Amino acid sequence: MEVHIEPFINFLERDKRLSLNTLQSYKRDIEQYILYLNDINITNIAITNKTTVIAYLLHLQKKGRATSTISRNLASIRSFYQFLYKNKAIDNDPTNDLESPKVEKKLPQILSTQEVELLLEQPKCLDLKGIRDKAMLELLYATGIRVSELISLNIEDINLENSYIKCNKGNRERTIPIGTISIAALREYLTKSRRLLLQDANDNALFVNINGKRLTRQGFWKIIKHYKNQANINKDITPHTLRHSFAAHLLENGADLRSIQEMLGHSDISSTQIYAQMAKNKIKEVYKKTHPRA
Repeated sequence: MEVHIEPFINFLERDKRLSLNTLQSYKRDIEQYILYLNDINITNIAITNKTTVIAYLLHLQKKGRATSTISRNLASIRSFYQFLYKNKAIDNDPTNDLESPKVEKKLPQILSTQEVELLLEQPKCLDLKGIRDKAMLELLYATGIRVSELISLNIEDINLENSYIKCNKGNRERTIPIGTISIAALREYLTKSRRLLLQDANDNALFVNINGKRLTRQGFWKIIKHYKNQANINKDITPHTLRHSFAAHLLENGADLRSIQEMLGHSDISSTQIYAQMAKNKIKEVYKKTHPRA
């Protein structure tokens, strides 16, 4: 069964043009499913059926997996079976009429503008690391890009003269404007910090760690956790929180959903509409607190 995994991942990369993180997620989901099949003595994917898949989903549920995780696993397994059926490796697709478990959409955690200001004030530009951290946090909030996109940025992806960055996801490229504060922080990082942190002068990574190598997701996670604690913000801040805050604050200040969708790089407007729901909830909350007859 394992022999089918690599062709499947190659297909997703080539034809679907998925990001590296998404490809790894698909691969992990399918490998775990096949491990389960081996555990129940199924060695041929062709003899699995709808009952097999349902049993696996129940197995995940018993292990305490979240509904969203189970739904994602089913999506991966469904894509895998569709690939096998299309390539005549199986006669029937057992996931054909299987419904995904309903996932309750949770509104993302966002920071108030005051909390964002407090967080961004934490890095002190007194040393190489502080200058770098200031530039990263300012750029993340200025653009709303994903952390994976932030750490993937190369020096040629930023254009400070024309105030924009280029962001690539798979084969899709988008251009995002950046503001004066972020530009100033980036200029200081490029002139005072990056060249001294770099181990190899030919390395084109924009943000590097103290060892001169490209910064990792884990490295950035530690950075944002450190400054969150330093700012004494009593919210569960993740690297994605600044992305959510970016979108919510734009919407609150009059930006239209289509523009926000373009900047965030959402392929579907429905992914962006969650911020509109948040704005409505906030209006209701303000009304209840302030209207004398609410």
